[in-house]
Amino acid sequence: MMSVALPLTALLAFTGYTVSVMLQAEQSLIDFGISLMSRPDTAQVVIDLYLLATLAGIWMVKDARSRGQTVWSVLPYLLLTAVFVSIGPLLYLVVRGIQQHRKMAASTSTG
Repeated sequence: MMSVALPLTALLAFTGYTVSVMLQAEQSLIDFGISLMSRPDTAQVVIDLYLLATLAGIWMVKDARSRGQTVWSVLPYLLLTAVFVSIGPLLYLVVRGIQQHRKMAASTSTG
């Protein structure tokens, strides 16, 4: 279960921080995104984040396929990634780690 500890900690901390910030925000998430893209320096950071998010999405799809899952099983994580970038891959890692742990526990108890 150690493989879940780090992504779970990051997921809970970052999700909590995101919710806190969104509750205090003076503008909508869309307005904030538009303002970030209006300047070259902040647009570069946003583009960089979404390139990383795209790579994470590609990895999630390939990983799910290699584990015998469909692309549809990854769709919720991809949607979360499209909106909140880090939360989708972190949640995927947590769920994947829990599934691995259950699979190992089941194989140990039957073997």
